[in-house]
Amino acid sequence: MKKPLLITLLVLAVLLLIPAVSFIRWAFQEKKPVDVVILDKTVPTLDRLGHRSFVYILTNARYVRGEKGGSYSANKDYYGFEPLRPVREKQFRKRDFRLTELIDLADKNDVLYYTDTYGVFFNDWYQGIKKTRRSRKLYGGLNNNDYLLMVEMKKRDKLVLVEYNTFDYPTAGLERFKTEELLGIASKGWMGQYYKSLDTVSQQGVPAWMPALYRKQYREPWTFTKPGVVLLRENGIIVLEEGKHLASALPVIRTTGPSAERFGLPETVAFTNSFDIIDPGRNNVVSEFVLNTTPSGDTLLAVNDLQAVFPAVTQEPLTQKTYYFSGDFANNNIPFWTARIKNIQKGAKSFLYSEKPDDPKRFFWLYYKPLITSIFAEYQAEHAGK
Repeated sequence: MKKPLLITLLVLAVLLLIPAVSFIRWAFQEKKPVDVVILDKTVPTLDRLGHRSFVYILTNARYVRGEKGGSYSANKDYYGFEPLRPVREKQFRKRDFRLTELIDLADKNDVLYYTDTYGVFFNDWYQGIKKTRRSRKLYGGLNNNDYLLMVEMKKRDKLVLVEYNTFDYPTAGLERFKTEELLGIASKGWMGQYYKSLDTVSQQGVPAWMPALYRKQYREPWTFTKPGVVLLRENGIIVLEEGKHLASALPVIRTTGPSAERFGLPETVAFTNSFDIIDPGRNNVVSEFVLNTTPSGDTLLAVNDLQAVFPAVTQEPLTQKTYYFSGDFANNNIPFWTARIKNIQKGAKSFLYSEKPDDPKRFFWLYYKPLITSIFAEYQAEHAGK
């Protein structure tokens, strides 16, 4: 056999052997039973991106369902909106918490995670329909049973994780008020999103309805074309453009001091998904969003009673078992097959994300995965000691 061919075969063998050995190590590591209730009402496709990366973390860390002992499934192990095959027939099922089962759910489960309660709307489900800001709701919004399950889980000192947009549209006013009171948080009613381009003709630009809303509010034409951040509330819009209102358009999440050490988080990481702005009340602020505003941007925010720095992750201060994530943290497109490779994060920097600050996969590997892993490890350690 020629030497170059032999070297090639050896390299291929090594490349195949490494993931095989890593899979075996993952399969034989100790299983950690934990019962988790996942709620995701925003599942317009079979990808289930709204909670898949969370299930990835559970799988990779070898957390399994307590009673059955098997790995969690992103396709089956959640409540909320469930698209049915074949997708072309546009059939779906709604899996909600029934009032009669709330006590049983709270008793049997260790963790509650509301990854997304926004829901699915007509324009999301029926592709090809002209996009508007809002269309008829098919399903969504946090309801009274969702709220009551949170109450029961907190009563039992269980781990409760609640994510972005829980308080706002289409959640009804009463459920919003009760949930804010329960979590000790007040929503400011503003939601934001980073855009690589504020131009409507760009593929990565803003949706067509935004300029219309802007013109209605300011009586001015939409002239923005650079990267930027758009903030929205019921009938209001704020546009922060790079070079004028922002020195850099990318929002970052900043974590400093004991929190960074406790949860294994970097000091800063860029965040490209949607976020909401809250008042944390008496909750501990683990991390905060930072908009890199100019004096002009600060003025624009101040006019709307907003600031450039606001909470990204808050933690209830007494039992420290309830968290609110002010961003769409769980929505990450991660190749799920890598979940069954032990210590995959060590090779992630080379293969699964880039050094580009706006690479959304960086957020998963540098921030979201370490955060969830640390929260679960703390909770498991506490209960193991009881």
